[in-house]
Amino acid sequence: MIEHYGFGEIIINGKKYVHDLIVFQSGKIKDNWWRMEGHRLSIEDVRDVLEDKPEILVIGSGYNGLMMVDGDVVKTLKDAGIDVIIKKSAEACRVYNELKMKSKKTALAIHLTC
Repeated sequence: MIEHYGFGEIIINGKKYVHDLIVFQSGKIKDNWWRMEGHRLSIEDVRDVLEDKPEILVIGSGYNGLMMVDGDVVKTLKDAGIDVIIKKSAEACRVYNELKMKSKKTALAIHLTC
């Protein structure tokens, strides 16, 4: 579970992270996640999530929501049967925790700054 999110940091299960990351449905974390373009999310950036096949991918678009998500990302994920929720990162953390408590197979891709 996500215990804390603030600009540039997140605490998950007692461990602090200071780089963007992906949390897979299993709980495995891909730390220091970099996108092909820093503030734009493309399908290649979430290829690992696509292969993992969660029911839902929650995307945290940054503290101020400045990370843009390409339209083909949402379409490709939905075509693969993965629902997509895009929120500013603080709200994304709240939504992710709620879905995990409901035992949904949920992944999170989160931009910690901007």
